[in-house]
Amino acid sequence: MDNSTKTPVPRKRKALRRTKPGTSRVTMTDIAREAGCSQATVSLVLNRTEGVKISPETRARVIEVARTLGYSPANFPDLLRTDMPAGDERVIAFVVDQIATSPEAAIAIEGARLAAWGAGDIILAAQTLSDPIMEPRTIEKLLSCGATEMIYMTIITRELQPHDILYKLGIPLVLLNCYTGDHAFPAVIPSEIAGGEAATRHLIQHGHRRIGTILGETWMDAARDRFEGYRRALATADIPFDPALVAQGDWSTTGGFIGTQKLLALTDPPTAIFCHNDRTAVGCYDAIREAGLRIPEDISVVGYDDEEISRHLRPRLTTCILPHRAMGRWAIERLSEPFPSEKKRHGVTKIECSLVTRESVGPPPKSR
Repeated sequence: MDNSTKTPVPRKRKALRRTKPGTSRVTMTDIAREAGCSQATVSLVLNRTEGVKISPETRARVIEVARTLGYSPANFPDLLRTDMPAGDERVIAFVVDQIATSPEAAIAIEGARLAAWGAGDIILAAQTLSDPIMEPRTIEKLLSCGATEMIYMTIITRELQPHDILYKLGIPLVLLNCYTGDHAFPAVIPSEIAGGEAATRHLIQHGHRRIGTILGETWMDAARDRFEGYRRALATADIPFDPALVAQGDWSTTGGFIGTQKLLALTDPPTAIFCHNDRTAVGCYDAIREAGLRIPEDISVVGYDDEEISRHLRPRLTTCILPHRAMGRWAIERLSEPFPSEKKRHGVTKIECSLVTRESVGPPPKSR
């Protein structure tokens, strides 16, 4: 008999415990487990994906479980609302200098989308490459499409030299991952100094005092700030700064490999290395293994950015989260606040680059 024709018997599920908002982060995996379906099904239901055949019973069960578990409203559009009049929503233009070359823009846009869709608002995204001709034309087109607010993002954290059109928008504007010298607009950037300090402090807390670091390109704010955090952590722990423990990198795997080789060739090599990004850490891992050493038994490693690769290295890489998703949410929330009609200076908000602890850090070798 073909077992595929049998009618599946629903398994009995225990009563769900309602989660208080903010007490824990409910994920789609949690909903899928309680609803007895796949995470993909949950995603399709909660994102109201069209053209997918999911039974009404399954849709209703997923929605019920999501509400009962207290799935965050920012991630959970009102699935029962089907009569919102067209034109009542906000239309938020999301302008980015580069979208296709790195994941940060997509992550920030997704964070903004989740927050915007919770209120039924629309996100329109566009790439400009900071082109002096095409950027203002793109912005004008977004305005003609009914944009009511705008988020302007750069991939590299930097001081922005904005095109004149940004001062003449006539709609609220928030800067993401950039800022202006005149502080004319609200801005949000990662707290990179604190992130570098947290990464280095984590190694110090495990007993390391010979801590090497492999820099990114030092013309960039992120590299300078992460290095500043490294030095602050050493100073706070009364560990003298040793320039021999600083290797120049370029954010690349090759740079991490060469930088690690230089550090390991020292007469008194480090027992731990703080890499300024996860790609550098990949090269660091390769150089350590080529030297016949083990991670973390012989040497500990910390990265930065929490890229997908960090979870697949062996051992898994301790790293800092680059908070682009949170910055996208912050931008939407800031746009919801009143904007004064008169000109004023705005502050720059910094969002924490949280440390994610995994298995790449341990105590220094006892023999040293």
